[in-house]
Amino acid sequence: MGRPAFELADIFRQYGEAYRATHKLPRKQLRVMRAIEVCRTAMLGGHVEKCDQCDHIHIAYNSCRNRHCPKCQNAERAKWLADRKAELLPVEYFHVVFTVPEEIARIAFYNPEVVYGILFRTAAETLLTIACDPQHLGAEIGFFAVLHTWGQNLLHHPHVHCVVPGGGLSPDHERWVTCRPGFFLPVKVLSRLFRRLFLDALEDAFYQGKLRFPGEIESLQNALSFAERLMAEEAHEWVVYAKPPFGGAQRALEYLGRYTHRVALSNERLLAVSNNEVTFQWKDYRHQQKQKSRVMTLEANEFIRRFLIHALPAGFQRIRHYGLLANRNRKEDLALCRTLLSHPITELLPATVPCLLLLEALTLQPPARCPKCRKGTMIRLGFLSAYLWPARPPDTS
Repeated sequence: MGRPAFELADIFRQYGEAYRATHKLPRKQLRVMRAIEVCRTAMLGGHVEKCDQCDHIHIAYNSCRNRHCPKCQNAERAKWLADRKAELLPVEYFHVVFTVPEEIARIAFYNPEVVYGILFRTAAETLLTIACDPQHLGAEIGFFAVLHTWGQNLLHHPHVHCVVPGGGLSPDHERWVTCRPGFFLPVKVLSRLFRRLFLDALEDAFYQGKLRFPGEIESLQNALSFAERLMAEEAHEWVVYAKPPFGGAQRALEYLGRYTHRVALSNERLLAVSNNEVTFQWKDYRHQQKQKSRVMTLEANEFIRRFLIHALPAGFQRIRHYGLLANRNRKEDLALCRTLLSHPITELLPATVPCLLLLEALTLQPPARCPKCRKGTMIRLGFLSAYLWPARPPDTS
């Protein structure tokens, strides 16, 4: 795949300096901007190769490895997928999405670390609790969850995607309990428990002084106003969306490969950058009949603002594992699951999956043959040092 016609880095290089001069940005956003601007440039150093036949010289610059950079996610995705291959089970996989209402999303906007943490914790507790209920699945399940904070239009829209195998271990760990074909857990039951758990946790955070209420939500710092807001949200149905099942392990792996390390906007969606405007493709998922690609044009400063609001707090983990897939006993629990399902892992891996091909391409040594004459061998001559800026590497958390 060739280089896209436009890149996020081009936008930051062209309009970033003026944006920084007119906006007071938090440190995390400054680091994201700078890392993307210098990614794969001489600023970060690199290495030089030369053909031993035609003297062709190739310079390769280092990547920033920032998790918000669209150019750096393929390698990280491939490494992550290599670890996930051993966790596949020969069952149907389900996709469940937990979303918070707009008024709660506003609180999350000013308190990302606290509220995103609550979102992860309560979504996981909801799935584990309902799955364990004998009236539903009656089993101990495992899954991983991925946080996305954006919609296709780059506006703030925090939600958690959970990928769940369709079944789990019985309470005595003696058998595998399979869910009904095409159906995992009732969405309304999930939604109501999620709403109660989330609002309880948010109320606890308020009285522990963990939340702040600047600007448009300043009135919520009053305890009575905050309580009224929670009561209003209790009266609404919250959105928990169960997408159609993936099918087996191969479909789940294909999904993981294109979804887990997605950033707010990929370079491939950029259509034009000119005259202080940015044009990109997007889809309106709120209207099923309008899911075909649409086009949006934003003033450059507004585009940068929308992208930067999705910079996560330093060290915040946006992919988490729960239940049978939790780090503590994952290896033992999965081995037991496969024994009960009578399928070794080697039977689950398809021969050709795009993500596995991507993994192979990214982990093998680069081709030694000269790209110009196609006869000689590229020999590494040495390394290029990074510039003094930045004094410390960009934050990759």
